[in-house]
Amino acid sequence: MAELLSIKEASQWASEYLGKNVTTSNISYLIQYGRIKKIGENGSIQVIKEELINYYKNQKKSRQEEWKEQLGEDLNWALSFEQYKEAETTKHVHRLHPYKGKFIPQLVEYFLDNHTDKFKTEVYFKPGDIVYDPFSGSGTTMVQACELGIHAVGNDVSAFNAMIGNCKVTKYDLVDVQTEINRTVYLESKYKFAV
Repeated sequence: MAELLSIKEASQWASEYLGKNVTTSNISYLIQYGRIKKIGENGSIQVIKEELINYYKNQKKSRQEEWKEQLGEDLNWALSFEQYKEAETTKHVHRLHPYKGKFIPQLVEYFLDNHTDKFKTEVYFKPGDIVYDPFSGSGTTMVQACELGIHAVGNDVSAFNAMIGNCKVTKYDLVDVQTEINRTVYLESKYKFAV
């Protein structure tokens, strides 16, 4: 007999299987668009685990194979960063502003860090080196370089982009920042009571 999973159980199973967050909405989408069959009605909907396994196995395999057909066997699938959810690809300061032209920090780390693999056979940068990014956009390269102990210089034709990048890599005196926060909170509370 087929093993049945509730939508919540299917979401948990798929998250474990894929190594990334699969929400109940994702599972509902698969049911709604006929990717997997639903068993039951309102409030007691279940799915067949084997169908879920087949769907995700085929989905994962076909994307990688499709790209390999287009780009050849030297495709480095690790650079797809498919395993990361959005919150991980916009970690910490990269989420300050929804800059549309940015690339994910993991891509920059791949090229700047000190690891080697089948595709990256040499280490090009080490702590203390300087990286120059002539099209720095929102500053992803500068931030990741700083995290790795590599100095970074960037510029961009857009003054707004340069401001975003500078905000991310400027060293701040935390005491001054806290003083300014306290002053702002005080002024805001004073203004609210004065109205």
